[in-house]
Amino acid sequence: MDTKELVFKGFKMNGFLALFLHLVVLTGVTVACFFTGHVLGYVIGGLCILKWLILFGGYMQLEPNEARVMVFFGKYKGTFKETGFFWVNPFMDKKKLSLRARNLDVEPIKVNDKIGNPVLIGLVLVWKVKDTYKAMFEIDSQTMADTSTANSKEVTVGSTVGSRMNAFENFVRIQSDAALRQVAGQYAYDNNESETDELTLRSGGEEINDQLEQKLNERLAMAGIEIVEARINYLAYAPEIAAVMLRRQQSTAIISAREKIVEGAVSMVKMALDKLSEEEVVELDEERKAAMVSNLLVVLCADEAAQPVVNTGTLHH
Repeated sequence: MDTKELVFKGFKMNGFLALFLHLVVLTGVTVACFFTGHVLGYVIGGLCILKWLILFGGYMQLEPNEARVMVFFGKYKGTFKETGFFWVNPFMDKKKLSLRARNLDVEPIKVNDKIGNPVLIGLVLVWKVKDTYKAMFEIDSQTMADTSTANSKEVTVGSTVGSRMNAFENFVRIQSDAALRQVAGQYAYDNNESETDELTLRSGGEEINDQLEQKLNERLAMAGIEIVEARINYLAYAPEIAAVMLRRQQSTAIISAREKIVEGAVSMVKMALDKLSEEEVVELDEERKAAMVSNLLVVLCADEAAQPVVNTGTLHH
């Protein structure tokens, strides 16, 4: 079976010309038949009335980025994408689809990252129908759309198209869930428990998004749906480990800050000793230098302001 989208090459007519022939010419012929006064004229007039009613089923109009999948008694005849007002065979089933881009915000789901930590991850993606044949006939979207329409109180053309597009969106949502789990399971949340040069969910950025888009396109190819863009828009640890991971991150931040403080304090002490020595302000032996270094480090590295103590004697008294 051919699974490629085809261009509709059947008969079509300008809708306004068809409307003129329908409402003016055919109506005039029908009226003339009844004025003949013959039985044959009445029969022909009755057939013209039946034809007049049937012809209304052939009109259709398309806006930009819309398509009609043309089916003639179960046989696919192609996809009609020309914009405007047209008339085609009224016995042709004209299934309307939207080719416009649509947003989908996938709610965060809980997955395990590469090292087993439970994380919450969500994404937002932009998708559109690319192959109308696959979208209509490779997945069971029509049954889902018909069921949704049957359950609604009011059935219109717009609701039918909306139900069909909602069926596509539901298919995209489920597949995006599976693709998101697959990609998230290949990487760690961050590099605190993995190699520093390894790609992670937090640091991956565009590379993670590109892989997610690729996986989604692979899964949705069978449905004729294309992912235009996919991005992770939510990433956090699961609630059961969030508090522990927060303390770990705080500890890491405190250690990093302490390292900077000690590094700066040692630099300042060295500068102070060098300055005192160069300008010969005071002569300090090794014991006094050690005491001075200790005092300066306490002052510079303390969390609270140091309380000065005035020593009126010598170092040892």
